[in-house]
Formats: sequence, C-alpha cells, structure tokens
Amino acid sequence: MTVGIDTVEIKRIKELINKERFLERVFSEDEIKEFGLKNNKPEHIAAAFASKEAFSKALGTGVSGFKLTEVSLLHLENGKPYLKFSGNALSIVTEKGLSFDVSITHTDLLATAVVITF
Repeated sequence: MTVGIDTVEIKRIKELINKERFLERVFSEDEIKEFGLKNNKPEHIAAAFASKEAFSKALGTGVSGFKLTEVSLLHLENGKPYLKFSGNALSIVTEKGLSFDVSITHTDLLATAVVITF
C-alpha cells in the first residue's frame, strides 16, 4: 500500500482555466463533461488536478510514462469520487495489479486529494 497527497491553490487553477486549451491538455473528455455539469467551478477542477498529482505520487513515478488526460477523477451517482484510467496509465496500473481509492476536499482557497493504492 502506498499513499499520495497533493494540495492545489484554487486561485492558481482559476488563472489557468482562462489559458488556451488548459482543460483539454490536462483533463479527459469525461472530466470536462462533469465540470460542465457542475458549472465549471474552479474548486472542482482544482480537486481533479490534485487527484492526478496525488495519483502520480502514490504510483511513485511522478507524472512520467502517462499523460494527465489518462487519469480521470469522476464521481458515482452518490458523489463518491473514483479514478478512471486509459492509455498508458491504464497499462501501468494493470501491469502492477494496483487498485486505488481517492478522497478529495476543498475550502475557498485550497483543494486537496489523497490517493491510496492497494
């Protein structure tokens, strides 16, 4: 079992959202769709970004060998967050036989994600 954690300033994400193609470079189509359902609130986008970073720390590789768009933070109908993988990220996770759990939280200023492997 390993743990990864990351905290992001929501203000930083607000600034990046306005930069050309930021969302498309960092987030999957599924994530962007969820953001739209939540009115593109920066705190939700920041939590998703923190989840990607926390995942890379739990994996122990940093963001290496996969694209950020290949790791998606999505939610079940009851609101529970989960990670979905595609591309190289899916290959890495499958090859290592890992499962993940994720927890996210935010305040007005910060978004934090914790990812645990098992």
